[in-house]
Amino acid sequence: MSAPMKKPAAETLPRPAGLAGLASDWASDQRTFKDVSWGKAMMWIFLLSDTFVFGCFLLAYMSARMSTAVPWPNPSEVFALEIGGTHMPLILIAIMTFVLISSSGTMAMAVNYGYRRDRRKTAALMLLTALFGATFVGMQAFEWSKLIAEGVRPWGNPWGAAQFGSSFFMITGFHGTHVTFGVIFLIIVARKVWRGDYETGRKGYFTSRRGQYESVEIMGLYWHFVDLVWVFIFAFFYLW
Repeated sequence: MSAPMKKPAAETLPRPAGLAGLASDWASDQRTFKDVSWGKAMMWIFLLSDTFVFGCFLLAYMSARMSTAVPWPNPSEVFALEIGGTHMPLILIAIMTFVLISSSGTMAMAVNYGYRRDRRKTAALMLLTALFGATFVGMQAFEWSKLIAEGVRPWGNPWGAAQFGSSFFMITGFHGTHVTFGVIFLIIVARKVWRGDYETGRKGYFTSRRGQYESVEIMGLYWHFVDLVWVFIFAFFYLW
């Protein structure tokens, strides 16, 4: 009795060159994100879409500022504080920027210790990052309340172009919302790290495979993006 014939293995078609190859990859999902988890890939796609949103906001702000015939309020005067009788321009904004950039460093350290599977240091650094973020949001709330008390509204302000108020509240409010959500999720993931959910593979939201701290890295991607966006807001809105 003859042995059954083996079916020949399916041949892999060569990847087309150029844009056709890129379209083929995305259409067939054979190579796209092959070595990247879906959680990390989806975060990158979200950050890319969010980049377009922030970019549109900043472009709209720059268009409004350059097209208005009314003088734009001077940021050094609008965002100044009186401390001990001394007029200090942009002092609060400088502290806010320092706090947020510092939080990026603690988040990077948390990711590093996460891949070393050091639960306590990872959780502690994530909570410290969340504390920095909450401090930033608190100072932003103080900044908003100060400007509102001085008469700044989305439709006008005492110093110049009416578009200043709407641009300020839209851009800083949208960014502050991102920071607030980031603080909430940092606390959630830090609690899971502290409990050892990533060591035991305990089922639940934001819990990956056993021994994997990828959720910490995904939070790091989001947090670094929020910090980077603030650098552009600081440069275009406060320094320009």
